[in-house]
Amino acid sequence: MLIKNPKFQISAVGPKQYPTNNLPEIVLVGKSNVGKSSFINTMINRKKLARTSSEPGKTRHINFYNMDNLFYFVDLPGYGYSKMSKAEQDKVGKFIEEYLFTRKEISLIIFLVDIRHTPTANDKLMYNYIINSGLPFIIIANKSDKIAITKVNDSMSDIIKAFSLESNATLLPFSSERKIYTEAVWEELEKYLK
Repeated sequence: MLIKNPKFQISAVGPKQYPTNNLPEIVLVGKSNVGKSSFINTMINRKKLARTSSEPGKTRHINFYNMDNLFYFVDLPGYGYSKMSKAEQDKVGKFIEEYLFTRKEISLIIFLVDIRHTPTANDKLMYNYIINSGLPFIIIANKSDKIAITKVNDSMSDIIKAFSLESNATLLPFSSERKIYTEAVWEELEKYLK
């Protein structure tokens, strides 16, 4: 899919601020610093639409990116960032939960994990949370450029085992550097945008 005029629409912390044009929403979840912003930028071939930060835990709002009025990429705050106070974590957790469990426009959840590491306890909590939401999801094993191409399949197998993934679950490798996986991911996303 070729996105010609993507734009940042709004940062929201509650339903009153969500867009009201009923476009499908593809939601990105994952721990802080897993590369959600880079994922968006790579998918639409832009360098800086979604702001990336070297400082994890920077995103504290739900960011809506309008893709040619066809759908939104929705970037949720990352989890597992230790410098955020407990009160802030609770607050962010509540509005993420409110969004995931009440928003009717969600077409797909993209759960990003780091291919280099065994999923953490927080990753497993998020995975169970997604399963319990009943929403369609795919898992993206990000940062595939950081390991040898020959090791990608083994690392993917490790993720499958860690989450006890069902055979019909979709798990795809991804890299913002190599960009060789982008087309396969678009093919998957388009199934949820019809």
